[in-house]
Amino acid sequence: MPSSALHVARTGLEAQDTRMRVIANNLANVGTTGFKRDRANFATMAYQDARTAGQQSSGETAYATGLNLGTGVGIQSTTRIATQGPMQTTGNALDLALDGEGYFQVALPGGQLAYTRAGNFSRSAEGQLVTAQGYVVQPPVTIPEGATSITIAPDGTVSATLPGTAEPSQLGQITLASFANPAGLAAGGDNFLTETAASGAAQIGVAGEVGRGRIRQGFLESSNVNVVEELVDMIETQRAYEVNSKMISAVDEMLKNANQTL
Repeated sequence: MPSSALHVARTGLEAQDTRMRVIANNLANVGTTGFKRDRANFATMAYQDARTAGQQSSGETAYATGLNLGTGVGIQSTTRIATQGPMQTTGNALDLALDGEGYFQVALPGGQLAYTRAGNFSRSAEGQLVTAQGYVVQPPVTIPEGATSITIAPDGTVSATLPGTAEPSQLGQITLASFANPAGLAAGGDNFLTETAASGAAQIGVAGEVGRGRIRQGFLESSNVNVVEELVDMIETQRAYEVNSKMISAVDEMLKNANQTL
């Protein structure tokens, strides 16, 4: 029994350590544009059935309750919390935020598509709309040199006044991707998510239609991490870790007493 308790407490230490890592990552990204916080999900491990309910206790009676011994806890998964982050005004014409569901599309090196909520875009030397890493936003939009009064409408239509013209010209349209299961997207570096079998295929459409959010020019979506909530979770995790550590110390003391007695 004591050795089993040691194992159960060890699983508790490992689970709480993993949860603390998730919390640490959330707090580290409190200032990351478009970041969505993660939550660690726990699950009990397999039970050992020393006696099952209904098992015969004698020739005429059966046990009303069983004897089931748990073997510990583990991290089942992490869930991305996709609530809307606060809007931050920047005044930059190429800073875009999504007010609602959806993701911007970006072409990674090699042609793979990635998806992001971070809309801090800029112009490349060729005039294309790109991310901070230089990856081209999809579908490509080219803003000619000398263009002024760049306007990006809520539906993603990009317009600008070109040299020698008085009226704005339409340069293209930014479309958004949505997914049947956004929680199934795989998180990568640089604020990018990639499609998986769990997320389903990307459904491309116009911003503001079929449940997709609208594009807001001159804004950036801040991280949805709540520092106070994360600190409370951190304290709770720390206390749970301490309790499991004390359990190991208590069981070790029990084993030492047993050895000395025997």
